[in-house]
Amino acid sequence: MEELKTVKDVKNFQVEKGRVFNSATHEEIIGGATSDLYFVRTRELLTHAGRERTSVVAEIFTTRSGILCGTEEAARLLRGKNISLWAVPEGEEVESKDVVMRLDGPYDEFAMYETALLGILASSSGWATAAWECKKAAGGKPIFCFGARHLHPAVAPVMERASIIGGADDCSCILGAKLLGKEPIGTVPHAAVLIMGDTVKTAVLYDQVMPEGSPRIILVDTFKDEAEETLRVAEALGARLDGVRLDTPGERGGVTPGLVTEVRARLDQKGFSHVKILVSGGINPERIALLSEAGADSFGVGSYISAAHPLDMTMDLKEIEGQSLAKRGRIPGITPSTRLVRCN
Repeated sequence: MEELKTVKDVKNFQVEKGRVFNSATHEEIIGGATSDLYFVRTRELLTHAGRERTSVVAEIFTTRSGILCGTEEAARLLRGKNISLWAVPEGEEVESKDVVMRLDGPYDEFAMYETALLGILASSSGWATAAWECKKAAGGKPIFCFGARHLHPAVAPVMERASIIGGADDCSCILGAKLLGKEPIGTVPHAAVLIMGDTVKTAVLYDQVMPEGSPRIILVDTFKDEAEETLRVAEALGARLDGVRLDTPGERGGVTPGLVTEVRARLDQKGFSHVKILVSGGINPERIALLSEAGADSFGVGSYISAAHPLDMTMDLKEIEGQSLAKRGRIPGITPSTRLVRCN
């Protein structure tokens, strides 16, 4: 689509009939269709005044601490624009009020993208920060992001990619993992066990069908007591069993430290110390710490990451035509920073 430049352009912009998803296409984002309307109005006003090419320096800062993510995607959005761009690299820790990105060039080159830039950085950084919090709580044990089911599929891969930038070891969403050159992680859902009618039958079939290198991690909470199912599966697969997954529903009390302790003890007593315990279902940093102490080896985290509050971002103009200038409450002029790296 053509880039939106005037209010008339917005009025004439029509959503194609029969589109499958309500999410924006790449072309719509680049064309400015996800921008706030007042940036179009600003662009039209400045063009009428002959000021749209005014040289400015803009800075984006975060309002709370966390892990920065989204800078690579933001840089690609601005690819081909006549601006100089600097940013703090993805994956680095930032503090409240830190400048995370600086743009230098004609205002008209990036004005339409302020909404998109702030949204990309805010959401991705929020997800990365939540994953980082989980990874810290795990004390080095593996964290896997299982949050794709909690988000619109158009943005789920963005979230899962951000979780890995923040510290998750892998994710279940295929595209999310592939974006970082990784392979997604996952076995089978309860549906497979229910249809097969027995956990051990499912485990044996999984071992027979799945290629070598695919971890043999089996759900053990579908039909029977978790500790009982764990031993049944361990005896059936023996040394080929890599782990069991505890995902006990809330209706049955969820996965508790006591349950993890019992499963671990029963595995060890029967000579299956090599079998790891993966826990999932309502996992957050507090529960990770408790379950890790009880003997859990890895953690599948869903809604804690997917529902993370964004790291709100704000863009300010700090220089206009080489002169330090800012709105009331902000300090005029470029903010000194040694962390910003040239992106283009």
